[in-house]
Amino acid sequence: MAATVPRHAAPSARDGDGILRAALRHSAGRTLALAAVTTASTGAALLLPAVLGHTLDLLLARRGDTGRWLLLSCALICVPAVLDALDELLTATTTARTTAWLRHRALGDILAAGPRATARIRAGDLVTRLVGNTAHAATAPATLAGTAAAVAGPLGGIVALGVIDPWLAAAFLAGAPLLALLLRAFARASTDALTAYQRLQGDIAGRLLEALRGARTIAAAGTAGRERERILRPLPDLSRHGHRVWHVQGRSTAQAATLVPLLQITVLAVAGLQLSRGRLSVGDLLAASRYAALATGVGMLVGHLNALVHSRTAARRLAEVRALPPVRHGTRRLPADGFGTLRLRGVRAERGGRAVLRGVDLDLPGGTTLAVVGRSGSGKSVLAELAGRLADPDDGEITLDGVPLRDLTREQLRRAVGYAFARPAPLGGTVGGTIAFGSFTPSPAAVRAAARAACADDFLRKLPAGYATACADAPLSGGESQRLGLARAFAHAGRLLILDDATSSLDSVTERRVAEALLADVAAPTRLIVAHRPATAARADRVAWLEEGRVRAVGPHAALWRERAYREVFGE
Repeated sequence: MAATVPRHAAPSARDGDGILRAALRHSAGRTLALAAVTTASTGAALLLPAVLGHTLDLLLARRGDTGRWLLLSCALICVPAVLDALDELLTATTTARTTAWLRHRALGDILAAGPRATARIRAGDLVTRLVGNTAHAATAPATLAGTAAAVAGPLGGIVALGVIDPWLAAAFLAGAPLLALLLRAFARASTDALTAYQRLQGDIAGRLLEALRGARTIAAAGTAGRERERILRPLPDLSRHGHRVWHVQGRSTAQAATLVPLLQITVLAVAGLQLSRGRLSVGDLLAASRYAALATGVGMLVGHLNALVHSRTAARRLAEVRALPPVRHGTRRLPADGFGTLRLRGVRAERGGRAVLRGVDLDLPGGTTLAVVGRSGSGKSVLAELAGRLADPDDGEITLDGVPLRDLTREQLRRAVGYAFARPAPLGGTVGGTIAFGSFTPSPAAVRAAARAACADDFLRKLPAGYATACADAPLSGGESQRLGLARAFAHAGRLLILDDATSSLDSVTERRVAEALLADVAAPTRLIVAHRPATAARADRVAWLEEGRVRAVGPHAALWRERAYREVFGE
């Protein structure tokens, strides 16, 4: 039965907002506490002008009950300082916890997507999103909590002006539409500039990571200067968008710096006129001046708005990570009497919009060894990926002992299939842990037996702490790294063992010893080996010869060797 990989639409701004809402729910308790603290601080700031104004009027009138009003004024001055310190603490802890949660979730999305994650988003860009974008998005809960208070301050100031004298509020509100237009223009321009800026950051990170991976090739080719130019090619555009961000923010700040004093002067002028008419007291004038300053707190609003724009653009990039299609697993188990029979029917696979495998039909009977050979680009490694479900075919079906790989549980699949690669990654902390690294942990005896089969036991025991040596303290050659990877595959192989160019760095003698151990000492009865050497293909029961994504022939190596085109695959 054919199966087609679903296509996924690009995430929208709504998807990014969904991530921010999830982060807000995750930090709901701390966010509410932070909102309570900032609101209390704003409330104290709103009470202070009225209390100071009333105290001033009492002092000017030389009344004797000014003592308690002076104490209340001092309290309202000191309390915000304490609340601001608590605000800083809650903001830092809320942002840190939210960052950790977002990174944990994004990392889970990347790992759930498997190897195809880097086919959709470059590895360097993934790192940028996982590190930088999560940090920006994580500021949203604290920023929203502070924004509520930042809005309450100006609104409370306007209301207080209206309580003192309706003309004061009217004078301020006459210029309010200009403030609203200023904020709207700032949000729109900042979003566009930041989106482009963060995209270019990811592009540069991707290019840099590619260069680091190929550092030896670049050094050998003497192309360091050319590579540096390639990495930094997007830098002028990055600089342009960065300057645009600062220009937008600077222009908005400058406009606010012009508009805010004008509004304050207008309010004070009206208050002075009312004072001269005897409708306001000196204390009311003092309170009006401070409430005008609170009402024009647009600078704080611009700062909060800028932070929210950063969070939204970062969250949208995280939404693209969230949208990576995860590998779905079924609920079926392998039959107990299975022997590792692998079948591919009508398998098609695309990479970068190009068909790499086309209608591949292949049988690998249980208990046999199949070597896969072909020229570079013929689809050998892609076939190895699909055979153990590191990726899914775009069409067709692959079964192991009669069960489609898609229908197997994750545990069944990973216990049944062992993998070794050309460049294995040391992920276990120690060299022994690297061999044991997997969905289940083999016993120490099994780890050592796998190392012996991979011809790795001798050099591992000579390390400073033997199998307990940290990977960072065990500089290994290419051949030693491959033997370590082979040992890991041998320790975890159940029914099917897949070697994807996993012996390319071994010398001929070591490769022969490993091949002999593979047949005699490794439990997996069925083996699929991507082969580049005639000797490796000769040891297999059968050879599958790939050409331009199709199976050209299947048969014993000796029979295929009679064809000149087959010999040319190995450079013979």
